[in-house]
Amino acid sequence: MKVMVIVKATASSEAGELPSEELLIAMGQFNEALVNAGIMKAGEGLKPSSQAVRVRFSGENRTVTDGPFAETKELIAGYWLWEVKSMEEAVEWVKRCPNPMMEDSDIDIRPIYEMEDFAEVDPQGEVEKHEDELRSRIATHDAAVQPYLFFGGRCEEALEFYKQAIGATVSMCMRFSESPDPAPEGMIPEGFENKIMHASFQVGKMTLMASDGCGEDSAFGSFRLTLTVPSVADADLLFNALADGGTVDMPLTKTFWSPRYGMVTDKFGLGWMVMVPGEPC
Repeated sequence: MKVMVIVKATASSEAGELPSEELLIAMGQFNEALVNAGIMKAGEGLKPSSQAVRVRFSGENRTVTDGPFAETKELIAGYWLWEVKSMEEAVEWVKRCPNPMMEDSDIDIRPIYEMEDFAEVDPQGEVEKHEDELRSRIATHDAAVQPYLFFGGRCEEALEFYKQAIGATVSMCMRFSESPDPAPEGMIPEGFENKIMHASFQVGKMTLMASDGCGEDSAFGSFRLTLTVPSVADADLLFNALADGGTVDMPLTKTFWSPRYGMVTDKFGLGWMVMVPGEPC
């Protein structure tokens, strides 16, 4: 079950008095214990209500009131979101918490509604489906999608090629023999000990990752990397460099969306689209 653990405001928190260094350290250690136990999902302290606003709803009317707000005992100064097995477990954890205030204080534990609690008013599950979609969107707001390329034993050669051809910079490179944890027995073929287990390299503003894999042949199909450059001269230079030992799939030409666009498959079988941006619509 999920619970919100609410730290109630006190006179000192509403006055904006900061905690002591000792309390900060103690709270940090408590938070670390929560994280290590897999319980803490989020947690923040809140500034006093003097820096807050309150919006009151009355029918179609909205009234905004600036803080501070008088009823200190009804205000909150911080919160955690926990996932626990029961309210009893949450209570035991709260008992371990250092007093978060300089004076006597209270912490409330409130169960959080789960979608199954609304089954009676959402019999078809449409609201639940929509909420799941929103959670997925939230989860990926700060996510990054990066291509991970497997070169079937030719990763080092490929990295050197991209460094020379398109100015790639390698920021990290680890071989199987350098791994802190050895590969499971039989995972990599004999002779792969000094092959690249993981590498990270950058082309322009894009970071890519690469590996020799575990002996399987590389096959880059059904996708291409788009290399966008500012000028026709740059496009010509990089396209020709990538085509060295590879295959020109579509010669560089002017199109309705780009003054210079072409497709090439390099000698490692990786497909590229090289282009210069067109005029914005």
